[in-house]
Amino acid sequence: MAGLSMVSASALAGDDFAKLDTDGNGSISVTEASVSASLSEQFADLDVNADGELSKSEYANYEG
Repeated sequence: MAGLSMVSASALAGDDFAKLDTDGNGSISVTEASVSASLSEQFADLDVNADGELSKSEYANYEG
């Protein structure tokens, strides 16, 4: 994956977001995040507005 451009990396992150957003509401809930141990561990830190869901911009800071 060393040869990925920023656009490609962003596209991959978008694909991951879409897979995690199983109800398709445009955000990732705690329940949806629970399929990933590392995302679950980082959820509270990533959820900067503390609404209990990760937006695409909040998820963009995830390092899994």
